Amino acid sequence: MRPPEHWHVRQRRRQPTVFSLVAACSVVFLAVITWQLWPTSGARPAETVDSGSSVVECAGGGLCVSTGIAYAGAVAPPAVRGASAVVAEEPCGAELYAKYPDARRPPASLTKLATALVAVDRASLDEQVLIDVNSALLVASSGSTVMGLEPGETLSMRDLLYGLLLPSGNDAAIAIAEDVGGTIPSFVDLMNLKARELGLENTHFANPHGLDEPGLYTSARDMVVLGRAVLADPELASMVRAQHYQPSWDGPEVWNSNELVGLYQGEVIGVKIGYTEGAGQTIVAAVERDGRRLLVSVLGSWDRYADVISLFEWAFANTQPAC
Repeated sequence: MRPPEHWHVRQRRRQPTVFSLVAACSVVFLAVITWQLWPTSGARPAETVDSGSSVVECAGGGLCVSTGIAYAGAVAPPAVRGASAVVAEEPCGAELYAKYPDARRPPASLTKLATALVAVDRASLDEQVLIDVNSALLVASSGSTVMGLEPGETLSMRDLLYGLLLPSGNDAAIAIAEDVGGTIPSFVDLMNLKARELGLENTHFANPHGLDEPGLYTSARDMVVLGRAVLADPELASMVRAQHYQPSWDGPEVWNSNELVGLYQGEVIGVKIGYTEGAGQTIVAAVERDGRRLLVSVLGSWDRYADVISLFEWAFANTQPAC
């Protein structure tokens, strides 16, 4: 924008106006925000970014960058409702899309992915577990989702893991934690050890089920890594893609609360959903199509299925295999 012509005429020095001071402060503020949000993972700046267009050209064929979002390909991804999100490709974990990927947010029941990993690391799936938790009391006291455990029952660790991952049973999380760790705090220590082993830099666990609690947080990038680790375990991978399972008890089958399984085009292979008031809707999902496997994580959404489906559709249609 060219300055008014009279600015080029020498006149007596004027005092700065309120308007000019506000304008200057705005420029500085925008510069600082842009610097802080600029990705550091090798993304290249876009040559042209048109906010009214879906096409962005990127320098050097690398990741495009626009308003805090980095993505591969020339066609811009859809707007998502989630506060943060990541799209990654297997088997190398290359990121195709990242929206504030390292922002720390509550994970809700995505926490149970770490609970499951610790359990398979440290217990046999055939191990019999004596149940001490009362699911009815959990529902009454915290509104928990449960698989329906009652004190005095004996179930296998396999049964409990299905109850943990499909209906997202907080009662199963507690039973697993007490059996494997001895106490819940000891088990949480094992969860945080597992997080460090996986290189999760923005994740800390405070309980085995994901109910909101101080000190419980994760990031969209870390959740993709956690989802990849679950899918790398054959037993857990089989569990998270199942639509239902019959535990060895007199009770009913447990059903997968992840509505994406069985409903979305392409082969959905899990992995987990979550929700709390503090976290909003959360999800890690994986889909295989045309020889590619993509994972999407979304945190802090109010329509997680719309978010992940739109990101899958964009990534399969507009990006090339990155691994």
